[in-house]
Amino acid sequence: MEVIHVPSGGVDINGVVYVASGQGPHPAFVLFHGLPGNEKNLDLAQAVRRAGWTVVTVNYRGSWGSPGNFRFAQNLEDAEATLAFIRSPENAKRLSIDVSKIAIGGHSMGGWVAAETLAHEPGLLGAVVISSGDFGALGVRAQQGRENRAAVVATMDDNRESLAGVTGESMSDELAAHGKEWSFGTLGPELTHRRLLVLYSNDFVKADSIELIRDIKAAGGTTVGDKYVPTDHSWSDHRIALESLVIDWLGTLSSQP
Repeated sequence: MEVIHVPSGGVDINGVVYVASGQGPHPAFVLFHGLPGNEKNLDLAQAVRRAGWTVVTVNYRGSWGSPGNFRFAQNLEDAEATLAFIRSPENAKRLSIDVSKIAIGGHSMGGWVAAETLAHEPGLLGAVVISSGDFGALGVRAQQGRENRAAVVATMDDNRESLAGVTGESMSDELAAHGKEWSFGTLGPELTHRRLLVLYSNDFVKADSIELIRDIKAAGGTTVGDKYVPTDHSWSDHRIALESLVIDWLGTLSSQP
């Protein structure tokens, strides 16, 4: 296990890398946490590491002790910075990473981060999103009248422990400013030819995952896979099933030439 500090936006965000055993270099899986990140899926990280992947985890700016203030836009920048960090020759060698074989994944908001990043990073093998929320859709909702904005503000207030420099109001306003831009409806057509696995559960964002799958397929996408499992948002009683689904899918990526 290696501690890393990733330069992003003028500060160094905190991260931990679970380096795979055996002779490398190894394929890498970058795993992004949700909002605020109480469930970091580190059991999944360890399982993927046992399957031969080096797993990279980070905390976005302003979250869980990483310096700076939290912003949704910065989460996307931090994802790009993390990829640049592990692709650098020095870090790839130190962490035993095969830079030609990098996949990403994320849970909840981290799934949104992973999907957005996949759309703009052609060098990635693919991405898996787990019970992902559509944060663009939340932003659109925040635009639609006082009551809807108040509901989004309340949701943000309920999910900002450990986040620095934000209020429910500021988070809602940022989402509203980027609503359509960050929505799955806009993102779907950009993922038509990318390898994506959408895992979803019986939770409050189930409809978001269904919409993402529908939008990609409606745009002609044939490389998206999906699996519904009747569990909660954190997959609390299906952890081993989650690990198996992710590892099996990653195996199909690493076998590609």
